[in-house]
Amino acid sequence: MITGDWPAPPGAVRGIAEVLERAGHEVWCVGGAVRDALLGEPHLDWDLATSATPDVVRRLFRRTVPLGIEFGTVGVIDAAGVMHEVTTFRRDVETDGRHAVVVFGVSIEDDLARRDFTVNAIAVSADGTRLVDPFDGRGDLARRVVRAVGTPRERMVEDRLRALRALRFAARFGFAIDPHTWEAIVESAPHLGRLSAERVKQEIDKTLEQVAAPSGAFRRWRDAGAFATVAPAFGALDDTAWEALDRIPRAPRGATPARATKRRLERLAMMCLPLPAHDVRAQLRALRFSNADQSWILRMVAAVAAQREAVYRLVRDAESSAPRRRIARGIAHDAGRLDATTVVRLALAASPVQVDRRRAAAAWRLVRDVAAHDPVSVADLAVDGDDLRAVGIVGPALGDALRALLADVLDDVSLNTREVLMARAGARAARAGAHASS
Repeated sequence: MITGDWPAPPGAVRGIAEVLERAGHEVWCVGGAVRDALLGEPHLDWDLATSATPDVVRRLFRRTVPLGIEFGTVGVIDAAGVMHEVTTFRRDVETDGRHAVVVFGVSIEDDLARRDFTVNAIAVSADGTRLVDPFDGRGDLARRVVRAVGTPRERMVEDRLRALRALRFAARFGFAIDPHTWEAIVESAPHLGRLSAERVKQEIDKTLEQVAAPSGAFRRWRDAGAFATVAPAFGALDDTAWEALDRIPRAPRGATPARATKRRLERLAMMCLPLPAHDVRAQLRALRFSNADQSWILRMVAAVAAQREAVYRLVRDAESSAPRRRIARGIAHDAGRLDATTVVRLALAASPVQVDRRRAAAAWRLVRDVAAHDPVSVADLAVDGDDLRAVGIVGPALGDALRALLADVLDDVSLNTREVLMARAGARAARAGAHASS
């Protein structure tokens, strides 16, 4: 629902606008922050559009960053160290579907006319008293629809990424897509190969970060033909896989960057679960995901496959007991202490049958506690390699002995004392020596 008042930009943004206005330049707040504010949504990144050229902006402010001078954009850093994009009014004169050539010296109406969708083509004065809305963006916000500015086909040809952005906006806000805009998206889909892999990856990441139920966006990717062009492995996923993705919640508002990144990667891993490992690796590599992200996702996919039944056993038997802790230690050992709860979350989301939420929560907490407190790796043993070498266990036998001791401890944590483990290691070494001599 649209708020009753026009949005009031933050004080720092108003301060930047006042400097420009005192110097005789027109200035407006534009973009996603205006849209979100009209919807009552929080938005931290307020951008400004101005009649001042980039050179003038850089002269007026002490701390600036040349973000994209050729496109008219200068980053102005406020007193708190936050950067705000200030862009000269501009109009596209040439585009190849990825990059545009622009000219300056136009009006705010001309500047808004070059934007993608009506809900993003609204400008508000820095004092919140005036609003420019030449394409009825506020009406489309009220109607809950994503509609291209002007002629949809022309907007998609100007920048092919707009097709994917439309799908994300619609899913993020629960909006419909204007029929003519949808037709232009479908027509644009075969040409999305003109986009760089990095831009496609960025759009997937934003969808996973911003959209509560991303299946809506990605089903539209599939139905429009976008996946067939830019990420065919994901295009093979069926509705069951997309429904499972929605069971992995996005990071809560205010989450730390590390937590937000991990939740995004968990959602991406959820998309990869139904796919063969070689398809996952090839698709993530083609989309330019980092080697670290690829390795982590493949490891999580393998761990879920290996531990899925163990997770289900924990859910079926919700009472706290020693056998359940043994199962949980096995999960934590296989997945790693830091990722054990991720494996539980993914396995439960992928369950083909409905999972009791109370039992699922109990299983997740048990694995979390076991991963935090129980011995689940060789490093957690009460003895180490130096202890075993001191009693003559060396070479390949050393690694075998440590792994055998860990298996004992995973089964019974009370065995994890130096005295008990040294005795067991010595007995195994003796048996191995006797066997070799015979």
